[in-house]
Amino acid sequence: MSHPPSGTWLLPNLVVFHMLATQKPRPERFAGIRNVFTRERLIAATVAVALGCTAFVFGLRWLESAITFRPERMSANESSPEGAESVWFTSADGTRLNGWFFETRVQPETATIVFFHGNGGNISNVGWLGQHFAEHGFNVLLFDYRGYGASDGVAGNESDLYADGDAAVAFVMKEKGARRDEIVLYGHSLGTTVVADVASRGNYAAVVLESGLSSASSVAASALPWLPRFLHFLGKNRFESARKLVSVKSPILIVHGDPDPTIRTTEAQVLFAAANEPKKLLIIPGAGHVVFGSAGEQYLIQLDQFIREAMIKGRS
Repeated sequence: MSHPPSGTWLLPNLVVFHMLATQKPRPERFAGIRNVFTRERLIAATVAVALGCTAFVFGLRWLESAITFRPERMSANESSPEGAESVWFTSADGTRLNGWFFETRVQPETATIVFFHGNGGNISNVGWLGQHFAEHGFNVLLFDYRGYGASDGVAGNESDLYADGDAAVAFVMKEKGARRDEIVLYGHSLGTTVVADVASRGNYAAVVLESGLSSASSVAASALPWLPRFLHFLGKNRFESARKLVSVKSPILIVHGDPDPTIRTTEAQVLFAAANEPKKLLIIPGAGHVVFGSAGEQYLIQLDQFIREAMIKGRS
């Protein structure tokens, strides 16, 4: 067998090696790799932002619920105060609600007061108030919203509160024979939002809003000053009482303590400005947030007088 001349077989290989060694990398190949990494970073950033926003909204709504609803449970076997009957009725979705009904022994009876308590505690904290009004000629219903006291369900949103308020009014009308124009809606703190909603859809003898709020956003501006107003829409509840007062035609009394460490006294002024005539504003220095509990007998007498005057004007 013949062989190529010595060294001639190496020449092609050396040429190839030289070409490979001197070949420059293609820019488009690295550009493709960079694009892949850029897309991955963009996707990761988008996912992180989405998860962060979701966590923020859930955290904000948890905080909102913790501030808004502070129920205390009570046994269904809890004995009612002297002069009260333990009653049960159902909300629109079938949730069973518990209350105490005080029937006055004073004749003739003046009106039926439905009391809507605040965001904490339950009706056991205001049993004495029911007794007071019953002794002065008023029938009184104290009741617990869902999730409060012995009532079933869980407190969580404003639409349920409004449904429970409607159920309380329906109870005194259907079961106790009260006419709508003989019913007084009396709300304290969170209860004023329920009263404003219920009163905006019917004509009642009188409306009392004590230590109320004009809207959830307005309260959030002071309770959560770090939260920009443009993010208030993320809240679950609106409680737009001032807007609803435009539709309330009943005589209205707006009461607030000054100062109020829970809801600013200026909220009363916003509510009063939104309300229709006849209306009255009562600011009580030093009364704090629970006016009916701290302002004494003189304040309760003023409530009594306002209701009686409203009843007389309504009948004339």
